[in-house]
Amino acid sequence: MKRLIVAFAMLLASALLNAAEDSKVTYVPAATVAKGGSLATAPNLSITIANRKEPGMVEVHDKETDTFYVLDGSATIVTGGTMVGGTDTGPGQHRGTDIKGGQAQRLAKGDVVVIPAGVPHWFKEVPSSIDYYVVKVIAE
Repeated sequence: MKRLIVAFAMLLASALLNAAEDSKVTYVPAATVAKGGSLATAPNLSITIANRKEPGMVEVHDKETDTFYVLDGSATIVTGGTMVGGTDTGPGQHRGTDIKGGQAQRLAKGDVVVIPAGVPHWFKEVPSSIDYYVVKVIAE
């Protein structure tokens, strides 16, 4: 477990260092982190704490790699395959209704999943709720 937390912290630090346009340090106090939502943004990254209580739509991001670190709860995520019923929802953003041929993975507290840009992903089942960090690294 400690290795996983250290690996996540290193990934987060690496994302921040690689994404920074200058040497500005971002500090987020614990009270802000506890509230959830957006924690840090830059032109090529964003970090948020998200909560889900139900399944979402299929998502595909053309230039965003998502890294999820599960803080609490559980869900089934489906990744890969082909998005069904897709529509463009914004520049480089697509949403759909299903995934054909993807791989289901049960996520629980402490798990990390990295979803490269262009890969369909979907929280298909959320039995109760799931809280998770989202680190988005955005390619230019």
